[in-house]
Amino acid sequence: MLKYANLALFMLYPIAWAAPLMRAGLLPLFGLSEISVISGIVTLWHSDVFLALLVALFALVAPMVKLGGLALFQFGRVPRRALPLVNALGKLAMADIFLVAVYVTLVKGMGIGRIETGWGLYLFTFCVLASLAIGLLESRNRGD
Repeated sequence: MLKYANLALFMLYPIAWAAPLMRAGLLPLFGLSEISVISGIVTLWHSDVFLALLVALFALVAPMVKLGGLALFQFGRVPRRALPLVNALGKLAMADIFLVAVYVTLVKGMGIGRIETGWGLYLFTFCVLASLAIGLLESRNRGD
C-alpha cells in the first residue's frame, strides 16, 4: 500500500508545482497575480540565480530524489541502510513551505499588499507531509 501512495506522489508533485500557491497584488484595487512554485523559480532566476537554484533544489529536486530513492527501496533495489538518507531528503522540502509561510506573514503584516493562499499551497503541503509520513511508516515497518 505504501508503495502505491509513494508512486502517486510522483504524479501529484508536478501538479502542485504548477498550481497557484498564492495570489498576490500590490494594492487591493489591482488584480491579483497567481504565483506557483514554477513561476516563482522563473521570476527568481531573473533576479537571483543562486536563490532560484536553491529553491529549485528544495522544491523540485529533493522531493523527487526522495520519492525515487524510497521507491527503489520499496521495490528491493537499494539496501535497508539507505532508508535514513532517503528520509532526510524529504525534510529539505519543508524549507519551501516555511519560506512561503514567512512571505505570506510578512506581506499580510505590512498591509501594503493583498495576498491570498491558493489551492496549490495545500496540495504542495500535502505532498510534502505525505512523503514524510510514508518514509516514517516505511522506517517503522522495516524496524529502523
